[in-house]
Amino acid sequence: MADRENDGTARAGEGRAIRVLLVDDHQVVRRGLRTFLEVQDDIEVVGEAADGAEGVARTEELRPDVVLMDVKMPGTDGIEALRRLRELGNPAKVLIVTSFTEQRTVVPALRAGAAGYVYKDVDPDALAGAIRSVHAGHVLLQPEVAGALLSQEESNGGSGGRSGTLTEREREVLGLIADGRSNREIARALVLSEKTVKTHVSNILMKLDLADRTQAALWAVRHGLTT
Repeated sequence: MADRENDGTARAGEGRAIRVLLVDDHQVVRRGLRTFLEVQDDIEVVGEAADGAEGVARTEELRPDVVLMDVKMPGTDGIEALRRLRELGNPAKVLIVTSFTEQRTVVPALRAGAAGYVYKDVDPDALAGAIRSVHAGHVLLQPEVAGALLSQEESNGGSGGRSGTLTEREREVLGLIADGRSNREIARALVLSEKTVKTHVSNILMKLDLADRTQAALWAVRHGLTT
C-alpha cells in the first residue's frame, strides 16, 4: 500500500524547483508541455515517458515531485500506472490530464490515487498553477466530480459513519483537508506545527481506513465536515 501521508508542502522561497515528469503517448504534446513549463522559474521538467509502464519506471528512477499523466495511452494506461505507483509507495503527486469527453475516467483515476486532474485544453497558466497546487498538498476536486465519486461510493455501500472515532481536533483538520488546504496552511489556521498536523492527518487516515488525502476529502464532504 502507498504511504498514507507524504508531506507535499511547496518549498516556495527555498530555491528548489518543482520536479515534473511528463507522461503522454504523443510526442508533440510532450514537447508543447515541456516548452511552456521550462519557462516557469519554479518548475523543472526532469523527464518524459511515452506510456504508463515507462511512466512508472521513470517515476521510480527520477523521483519527480509531480507527474503529469495522460489517461488514454496504449498498453498501460494512466489509471493502471497510478495503481502501480501507489502499490510501490511512490510519493509523487499525480495530476491527470484528460479531455472533457473522457470525464468518466476521472472518477477511477481519483480513486486510484490521483491528486487531481486538468483538461487537455487547460490554459497554460492554469496548468502551472495546478502543478503548484498539488505539489503544495492540495486536492484538485471539482464539485461535479466529487458528487460522482460520492454517488459511486454510496451505491457500493461505502464507508459509513465513523466520525465518532475522531477527536475534535482531527475533525477540524479533516474539514480543512476537504477545503483543499495543505499541511502548512492547516498548521497556520489551527496554530499548530506542521509536524503535529502531519500526525493528525496520519491518524485520520488510519482511523477511517483511507489511503490518501483525496479519499479523506471525499469522506469529509459526505459527512458534512466542510466549511
